[in-house]
Amino acid sequence: MQTTPDSNTANAQADERRWTTRALIVDDDVPIRELLCDYLARFNIQSTGVTDGTAMREALAEETYDVVVLDLMLPGEDGLSLCRWLRSSSDIPILMLTARCEPTDRIIGLELGADDYMAKPFEPRELVARIQTILRRVRDDRTEERTTLRFDNWRLNSVLRQLTAPDGLVVPLSNAEFRLLRVFLERPRRVLNREQLLDAARGRSIEAFDRSIDLLVSRLRQKLGDDPKSPQLIKTVRGEGYMFDARDIG
Repeated sequence: MQTTPDSNTANAQADERRWTTRALIVDDDVPIRELLCDYLARFNIQSTGVTDGTAMREALAEETYDVVVLDLMLPGEDGLSLCRWLRSSSDIPILMLTARCEPTDRIIGLELGADDYMAKPFEPRELVARIQTILRRVRDDRTEERTTLRFDNWRLNSVLRQLTAPDGLVVPLSNAEFRLLRVFLERPRRVLNREQLLDAARGRSIEAFDRSIDLLVSRLRQKLGDDPKSPQLIKTVRGEGYMFDARDIG
């Protein structure tokens, strides 16, 4: 059967879709590199193998990878030095490999920012499992970062609409209180007038809100334990509105 340009494109797209993860293998042992690249491909992990730190930097400059599998003993810069460099410039997950089983090597590697550590020789299937575990943990952490807003040891989960106090207790919020707090967190240290806050408290629904924004702010302060006589979180800017002034927001 003759292959047309369209079918070539479709095949290339299908081949690209089957790769769910991209791994960079940094190891000067060519047979091990080739073995790992071939084996990881069975689990939809597309791998690129390089020999040393120079090649690693070039590969990272040209492509985006999900994980780096980094050997400790390398020509030129060793794995610990490269791990330190990676962590100073990126949050990419790092799995370190070594033929040395000294506990101090493992401890130093983890302290420098490696996510996991495996001693040679190892079962390739275990390496796959560890890569999958690392990526799952990183994905969960990043999802948590997107869905959870933190301020002064408080946590607001925007999916569950759940406010958790510093002592771990869950503080119930009304829909209007939740929306108001979200607006404060999205626009910290900015003076927001009452009309802006009232629109935010209403949300997109047509629900009526016939109480003043001052009452809603008062209720939110109470749930946050913010002293109304000397508030530290939601401050009143006389004649203008309110400002959310938490010390640590992230």
